[in-house]
Amino acid sequence: MSLRTALQILIDMIITAAALPVALGLRFDWQIPEYYQVLLQHSWYFFILSAPIVFYFIGIYNQIWRYASVRQYAIMIAAAGVFTILVSAVMILTGRRFPYTVYAIYTMMLMLLLTGYRVGYRMLFLMVKRRGQGNPDKIPFFRSRKNASRIMVVGAGQAGSQLIREMQQYSDHYQPVVVIDDNPAIHSFRILGVPVIGGREMIQQAVKAYHVDEIILAIPSASRKTIREFVEIGNQTGCILRTVPRYSDLIDGKISISEIREVEIEELLGRDEVHLNTEEISSYLQDEVILVSGGGGSIGSEICRQIAVYKPKKLIVFDIYENNAYNLQIELQGLYGNQLDLQILIGSVRDRQRVQEICDTYSPSVVFHAAAHKHVPLMEDSPGEAVKNNVFGTLNVAEAAARSGAKRFVMISTDKAVNPTNVMGATKRITELIIQSLTHQYPQTKFAAVRFGNVLGSNGSVIPLFKQQIKNERRVTVTHPDITRYFMTIPEAAQLVIQAGAMAESGEIFVLDMGQPVKIADLARDLIRLSGLEPDVDVIIEFTGLRPGEKMYEELYQDMEGMNNTSHEKIFVLKPIQDMEQLNLELHHLKAIIRSDSAELSDLTEWILDSMKQGVKLTLDQAEV
Repeated sequence: MSLRTALQILIDMIITAAALPVALGLRFDWQIPEYYQVLLQHSWYFFILSAPIVFYFIGIYNQIWRYASVRQYAIMIAAAGVFTILVSAVMILTGRRFPYTVYAIYTMMLMLLLTGYRVGYRMLFLMVKRRGQGNPDKIPFFRSRKNASRIMVVGAGQAGSQLIREMQQYSDHYQPVVVIDDNPAIHSFRILGVPVIGGREMIQQAVKAYHVDEIILAIPSASRKTIREFVEIGNQTGCILRTVPRYSDLIDGKISISEIREVEIEELLGRDEVHLNTEEISSYLQDEVILVSGGGGSIGSEICRQIAVYKPKKLIVFDIYENNAYNLQIELQGLYGNQLDLQILIGSVRDRQRVQEICDTYSPSVVFHAAAHKHVPLMEDSPGEAVKNNVFGTLNVAEAAARSGAKRFVMISTDKAVNPTNVMGATKRITELIIQSLTHQYPQTKFAAVRFGNVLGSNGSVIPLFKQQIKNERRVTVTHPDITRYFMTIPEAAQLVIQAGAMAESGEIFVLDMGQPVKIADLARDLIRLSGLEPDVDVIIEFTGLRPGEKMYEELYQDMEGMNNTSHEKIFVLKPIQDMEQLNLELHHLKAIIRSDSAELSDLTEWILDSMKQGVKLTLDQAEV
């Protein structure tokens, strides 16, 4: 037994002994009858010795009271009640009892005193801790913070309450002064002394009235729409905007000051959580050998993370860049250990022999092809490399997978493949046509392509570039004031690619719901504000002109393709091309964009046209039958 526990038991014994005569005195207005005085003298030891025994079995002495919460105090109150019931029952059964009102008064006194001194101990501990940090005059809840940031907390729920408590008890840097919540039922109430004054319409007024420095959104379950609205209002106040993590990102579901972070631009552009048909996905991934080409890249690595959840028989990561592949290997091994059979293979999709060797060795059932050159300006200067990697690399992986008996092949495409004006987009459009052509040559494999727009946070995307420019140069470069792009987050893109893979049947091109296009200039301004700066004042936006091959806006499908719904609300499927003359013209246009007179590429486009003609003829013959 520790000295602290022994001292606690001694105090409990003194309180249980002292409270009994006080309860008698209160009951009889301090004129205690002689009978009860004698009974008190003969029974006080019974109370003293019984208390620590009862409290021990209830677990009172196993609690760390300096960190106690409401639950611990509730246990103490319950223990006092249980103790009084037990001792009074024994005295009644032995025929020596006090009046029932004495037991009632005694119980209330025990609850107050036993809990009260523990609260006092906790407060003293916090005060001493403050003194140890060089703050001798600061006591939790009742101290001033002259240099602290004045905080507005948006959200009066559990997270907001926890955050306020954390600030009041453990921080000299934050002082919560006002709470905003849209629930009118709690307006004019207080949370730990902090007033709840109204809904979000009061934010600007409250910032001025309470001299707020920072606004913290304390709603872990907030939708993307709510976060966007919060930022739009907050940006008008000039305050620093912060938020707490989502509940899914918290280890124990509790909010702490250390987890407060800045609002990320991805939260403004991303959409709400994607709902997947996990049963449908599991049916084609679980206990299967899965190959992901380009598995170390931004999209490929996230596809690997998502696949690992569905317990594949084996997950093969194939990538030319060893560092990314190695980092992913360390991450997945740390998460899954021996539960995931992970194989990292290095090589290029251009190497037809290497690709065929891998497919022959492991016989993957499902292949996700994410390897590609994607930077538009760079591919304009190196069109031949784009053709080798994007076009023939895709052909190598797709044919090798089909020849080794793959059940499904899913290729990552791009919205730049629609009416392309640059080399990268043209090569990706050709790969889509390759996928549709191979469907007729390898009917046992379900081919599909998934087309979507820009991915936030991916390697080489505009967000990291803007952040770097804001930090280092105090200027942001945008090509045109009106240029727009579609955006989605990496996890959302990977999830929908995997979901679309479950729908693959015969060379479909799936298109993901990208929401509304975003002006790049507006995106830059939002990012500047989130950095605590003012656009066009602290950070200049410089318009540099469109780059070679760059379009003002992207499209998700061509007019001749058309688009149909699928079973998933965020995934659409394009109608197959039936007009061969139109396809022939498109292939010639694509070759012109690529600026290649390669005989190999010419042979490939001719093969695509012939294969698509045969596919259309076969479809018409089956329809007639």
